[in-house]
Amino acid sequence: MTLANQAALRHKTEQALRELGINQTVIAHRTLPFFEDIDEALLVVAEIDENGKRHRLTKPAAGAWLEMKQAALQDGVALLLVSAWRSFDYQTDLIRLKQQRGIAPETFFTALAPPGCSEHHTGRAVDINTPGCDEVIGIFGETLAFRWLKDNATRFGFSLSFPPDNPWGFIYEPWHWCWNP
Repeated sequence: MTLANQAALRHKTEQALRELGINQTVIAHRTLPFFEDIDEALLVVAEIDENGKRHRLTKPAAGAWLEMKQAALQDGVALLLVSAWRSFDYQTDLIRLKQQRGIAPETFFTALAPPGCSEHHTGRAVDINTPGCDEVIGIFGETLAFRWLKDNATRFGFSLSFPPDNPWGFIYEPWHWCWNP
């Protein structure tokens, strides 16, 4: 991303936070990276989940996801795609929902990136779950699926984005992986 694009995205993010009534100081101390929204024309449907939700990724990331999911299945491990590409506006709406539930920005920004700072904007990030692990209260990091990902995901180009004590101040997210070509 060019410096001009990064500056424009930083400005757009700051503007969105102002419109949401969120003080910049909440995230100012964190060195959050910025990610441009990928052109939607470059996305393909990687998977349609049981609820009919269409999870979109870039074509190479979708191919890597499907290969990894199949390899896991051959090893007896089921991987479920919970979230993939998210637009800047969708990320903003997720924050709005947290605010409506009375959750403070200091709390939700430990697990939710501000718009413009989410890897999901790239079309390469996925949130993963496995059958029997409740998305809200389940401990994905203690599942066979997570152990399989730790041992195998790099073969498919995926890496764990937010390990414990990550430099961006996010909670440990064993479910969030990003494909890095």
